[in-house]
Amino acid sequence: MLSDTKSLNKVITTGSLRRVHHIALNVQDMQASRHFYGSILGLHELKGDEVPETLVNLVQAGKVANFRTPDGTILDLFWEPELSPPDPDPERGFTRANHLAFDIAPELFDNAVEVLRQHQIKIAQEPVTRPTGRGVYFYDPDGFIVEIRCNPE
Repeated sequence: MLSDTKSLNKVITTGSLRRVHHIALNVQDMQASRHFYGSILGLHELKGDEVPETLVNLVQAGKVANFRTPDGTILDLFWEPELSPPDPDPERGFTRANHLAFDIAPELFDNAVEVLRQHQIKIAQEPVTRPTGRGVYFYDPDGFIVEIRCNPE
């Protein structure tokens, strides 16, 4: 662990993370979940051009559905028909929640990744760049996947 927490405070806390970008849940029954979040809770399901470019193929295949909450947070549903009870191995998709994503300013992204490395946080997937922005996936102390991501510059 890095003994100097000032760099951590500058990059990841005290207002650097701007909002929850999206929440991703694993679901066993996609149709029942789409009905629940769309018809019962009244969330807007993203369709057509609203679907993020990186998810279009998965949405078309019925493996992902995306909803917008009233505050603009995106809820992604990932179809996992063989979803099983919790497993102690964090490499397995074992819970209803897939990951929690925080938005950060593009100019702070690389610094945030460096802070994770300095604190020896286990990175699940090295930083990726997509048309929708950059992201890095890592584990919290309980093995839950967290993402820090930013929009394209």
